[in-house]
Amino acid sequence: MVTEAFTADFRRIVPADAAFSKVASGLTFTEGPVWNYRAGYLAWVDIIGDTIWKWVPGAGKSIVMRPSAHANGMTFDAAGRLVIAGWSGRTVWRIEGDGTATTLASHYNGVKLNTPNDIVIKSDGNIYFTDPSNGVHLVGHQGADLQKYLDYEGVYRLNPDTRELTLLNDDMVFPNGLCFSPDESLLYVNDTTQHYIRVFDVLPDGTIGNPRPFADLPGHDVGHPDGIKVDVDGNVYCTGPGGVWIMNPAGQHLGLIRTPEPCHNFTIGGPALQTMFFACRTTIYRMEINGVGVAVGG
Repeated sequence: MVTEAFTADFRRIVPADAAFSKVASGLTFTEGPVWNYRAGYLAWVDIIGDTIWKWVPGAGKSIVMRPSAHANGMTFDAAGRLVIAGWSGRTVWRIEGDGTATTLASHYNGVKLNTPNDIVIKSDGNIYFTDPSNGVHLVGHQGADLQKYLDYEGVYRLNPDTRELTLLNDDMVFPNGLCFSPDESLLYVNDTTQHYIRVFDVLPDGTIGNPRPFADLPGHDVGHPDGIKVDVDGNVYCTGPGGVWIMNPAGQHLGLIRTPEPCHNFTIGGPALQTMFFACRTTIYRMEINGVGVAVGG
């Protein structure tokens, strides 16, 4: 069974005949997929393969950057530049129009970051990212310095112009995926090891407050909270046991998309923003849905 509906509302988002097709295969550990709506292409990383890839419909895949310092989560800014949670490089960085890399953050209060994992950009240009320390421990981290200097796993806001870094939260065990609600009034952050999603109010100054539970993602299948996105109706999609779970804005579980391989992350793109792209370990898959994603990259 490809999909599993828990409520009738799920079928308004994912049709019963939804099916997977392959976009790219032969990869090692895919992550960070993001669709550039303005330019019409998909980008993703192969963390262990140390490569950032690009896929253009009708043209296939090509290499954007190799090596990539074992990059992880990615997004596009308003100028169409890739902005990257540089996991193994312990930085947040950006690929400029000429292909060069610019480091935007590497330390907080003079102390080296952990391993930036996932990343989003608010409409005002500020960058929000999670900084767990899993990259210090997992296979694929490169470099002589594997020391953890911060005694917490943080959620940060970064001003890319001033390079000011603001710590927003430091009490989660393993903050990982994050995304804004369509109106940017809420910030969702999942906790991988605790198997739940937390939601925060986004305050007028861009910080976050009023943390509260949004949804648990239980189950014994392979998979855990990692990648997370919303659609234009405010439904929340998150990886979890078995594949990608979909919840309504109240946190009610609507259904599950069971992926062919363990899924670490995904994005919603395509010309109509109705194509889901799944980063499933060695393969990038796609599926057409009825839900409409939120445009990234202009």
